[in-house]
Amino acid sequence: YMDVDLSTDLAALAPLVAPLISGHSDLAIGTRLGRGARVVRGPKREIISRCYNLILKSTLSAGFSDAQCGFKAIRADVAERLLPHVVDTGWFFDTELLVLAERSGLRIHEVPVDWVDDPDSRVDIVATATADLKGIGRMLRGFADGSIPVNTIAAQLGSSRLTAAPNSLFRQAVRFGAIGVASTAAYLLLFMLMQGWAGAQAANLIALLLTAIGNTAANRRFTFGVGGRSNATRHHIEGLVVFGIALAITSGALAGLHALVAQPHHLVEVAVLVLANLVATAVRFVLLRGWVFHPRRSL
Repeated sequence: YMDVDLSTDLAALAPLVAPLISGHSDLAIGTRLGRGARVVRGPKREIISRCYNLILKSTLSAGFSDAQCGFKAIRADVAERLLPHVVDTGWFFDTELLVLAERSGLRIHEVPVDWVDDPDSRVDIVATATADLKGIGRMLRGFADGSIPVNTIAAQLGSSRLTAAPNSLFRQAVRFGAIGVASTAAYLLLFMLMQGWAGAQAANLIALLLTAIGNTAANRRFTFGVGGRSNATRHHIEGLVVFGIALAITSGALAGLHALVAQPHHLVEVAVLVLANLVATAVRFVLLRGWVFHPRRSL
C-alpha cells in the first residue's frame, strides 16, 4: 500500500518487504516519526500527525509510531484473514488494521522513511480527523463490549500470543478520575484559602503546583501501576511539563475572565477555574497515558 504521489522514497521499498519475505514480521510500515526518518512537510501536518498518534497511544495503547504513513506491506495470508475484520473503508482503515494486528499478537516491523509531503494534497484534513476520531471511539466500544473478537482473530491467524492493552482504558480512567476528584477538591480548598492574601493568579499557581506533585505520584502508582524508583525522576520532571500545560489552560481561562470582567465575583472565578480544570484534566490524562507513563517508556 503506497501513496500514489510517491511521497515516500522508493529506496525504502526493499527494507519494507524484507522482514515479510524472511518471515520475521507479519506487517511492515513506514514511519515518519521514527529515528532516522527524514521528513519535509509543513508545521500544520506535522502537529496533526503527532497529535493523532499520541491520541492512539493514549486511547488504544498503540505500540507503533506512525499509523497513517502511506507506505505499508502485509503478508497475503495475514491479509486474507485480517482484512475481513476491518470495518472502515475510508482513511481510518490502516489504523484499524494495525490496531487489530497488534491486539491479535502479530508482529509489526517499522521502517524509517524519507518523506516529502505533496503541498497539492486533496485530503480534507477536518473531515479525515473527524472520521478518525469516530473510528477510535468505535474500536474502544468494540474492545469494551467484545464485539471485536480479538481472541478469535488471533486463533484464526495462529498467533501464539496476545498483545492486548496492558491496562484497561476504562480502569485507568476511573482511577485517574478518582484521584482527579481528590486533587481538584484539594486544589479548590487551597485556592480559596490563599486567594484573599495572594491574589487569584498566585493562588492558582501555588495550589495547582502542590496538587500536581501529589497527583503525579498517585497516578504513577495507582493509575498506571508504575512502582519503585526506576524512572521516578523523569516521571516527575515530565509531570511538571504536563503541569505547565495545565497551568497555561487554567491561567489563560482566568486571564480571559479578567479581560472580560474587571472585578469578577470570587464564585465566578472559581466556576471558570473548575471548567478550565476539566479541560486541563482531560489533557493531562492523554499526556500521562500516552507519553509520561506509556508502558514502552516505563520498562
